[in-house]
Amino acid sequence: MPAPVPPYVEGHRLLEGRTVVVTAAAGTGIGSAVARRCIEEGATVLISDAHERRLGEAAESLGELAGRPVASVVCNVTVQDDIDRLFATAIGELGHIDVLINNAGLGGTAELIEMTDEQWSLVLDVTLTGTFRATRAALQHMVPRGRGVIVNNASVLGWRAQAGQAHYAAAKAGVMALTRCAAVEAAPAGIRINAVAPSLAMHPFLAKVTSDELLEELTSREAFGRAAQPWEIANTMVFLASDYASYLTGEVVSVSSQHP
Repeated sequence: MPAPVPPYVEGHRLLEGRTVVVTAAAGTGIGSAVARRCIEEGATVLISDAHERRLGEAAESLGELAGRPVASVVCNVTVQDDIDRLFATAIGELGHIDVLINNAGLGGTAELIEMTDEQWSLVLDVTLTGTFRATRAALQHMVPRGRGVIVNNASVLGWRAQAGQAHYAAAKAGVMALTRCAAVEAAPAGIRINAVAPSLAMHPFLAKVTSDELLEELTSREAFGRAAQPWEIANTMVFLASDYASYLTGEVVSVSSQHP
């Protein structure tokens, strides 16, 4: 029997007064969960996503939670002009950016022998290069200020092998390496950069694009016998964004109950 899902953790104002930008925050996955958690922890949040309609719906829902409008910007992280507009709007709306949460990523399943250049390139462009573009833009803002935090969304597949996931695993391993190298460069400016590596977080989009058989197999590997809730991943992201993680940088925190 799977272990029960624990009670939702109430906010403790860990991000009181902070400004946070979250990429890929529409829908019902980790991005929307972390945007909600940041608001519950006292932050002012701006969200972005490539899906305009879902982004508007997410902003409306988060605005009800926050008790004030939540700004949003349509942004495709594969397009530099979109990145530039996102950060210019965020600085204009928020005044400055304290925290960037790089959540944008793209998966898919394809055996390497049949994988096309287009499949490979798109996953790498969204998941790895998109994270690079947003991180670069954030550092250009944060370094002169001498403060800031970046939290990246990686995956345990950056460490572990899974058939059909060569492009996604390579991209997430790249996010891990990018996190470590960027953290070393940013540390003298007082900026922290870390990543989370979830194993399996269940949300409707994942269920839609993953077979029941594979989900059952992946779930069976989890010590708790269940997938994580997106908010359980978001909790660790909030911790990394908060002052409780003041001496953590260049680290990849596995948010997983997976066993070999």
